Amino acid sequence: MASFDPKAAAAYVAEAHRTRAPYRNLPPDIAPPTVADAYAAQEALRELWKPIYGPVRGLKIATTTKVMQELMGIDHPCGGMIYERRIHQSPAQVRREDFVNLMVEFELAVRLGTSLPPKGAPYTAAEVRAAVAEVMPAFELIEDRGADYKSTSALSLIADNAWNGGVVLGAPQKVPADLELNGLQGRLVVNEKDRGSGLTDNPMGALAWLANLAVERGRPLEAGMIVITGSVLPTISVAPGDKLVFFLDGLGSAELSIS
Repeated sequence: MASFDPKAAAAYVAEAHRTRAPYRNLPPDIAPPTVADAYAAQEALRELWKPIYGPVRGLKIATTTKVMQELMGIDHPCGGMIYERRIHQSPAQVRREDFVNLMVEFELAVRLGTSLPPKGAPYTAAEVRAAVAEVMPAFELIEDRGADYKSTSALSLIADNAWNGGVVLGAPQKVPADLELNGLQGRLVVNEKDRGSGLTDNPMGALAWLANLAVERGRPLEAGMIVITGSVLPTISVAPGDKLVFFLDGLGSAELSIS
């Protein structure tokens, strides 16, 4: 059996995005056989996307819920990279036509004030909380290219950068070190109509998981990086003309218009 080639997997993903092809799992002859191989493919994709989207300036977490994990046949979250030129400041306008299939999620984002380098033991939620300099409400732009979630391979999802198509960040807020970031209420308004609310769910646990993944992969989180910590509301699809406002208790709001 031929050994796995992360560059071949990355080239397939990059070409699929370039040609705006509908999402397909990686073909069996180039698909990553393990989680480690899937992240190696994601890292190879970074080398192809850096000239287009700039350097990696943060990380995202995906498949945090048991429902999504069971759907994809895994028992763990997945991580993805956030590229510099895909970081937008609120109020932002995004063109629907720039995506094959644009979906949006609603998150607590953090900006690190200190780096999280390798150490003797895994990072805890309390340790990473101490590294947070600023927090803000955020939208994640999901480029799933029309995927059928039930048949999506988690390993192909990881190789495809966990479908991150960018983020929109609200105004950063410096908060007290003892402010509880778990259980903050998020509220979504679309076209001036209430679309529901939800609570942040262990965001510092998500940050610790990503910090440990980053150390394991030899690319630790650095001061200044942005991390989004999981959606507090179900993912929605959007259409041209939509205006979204996402509020997080005590942290202001982020605004996104679709053209």
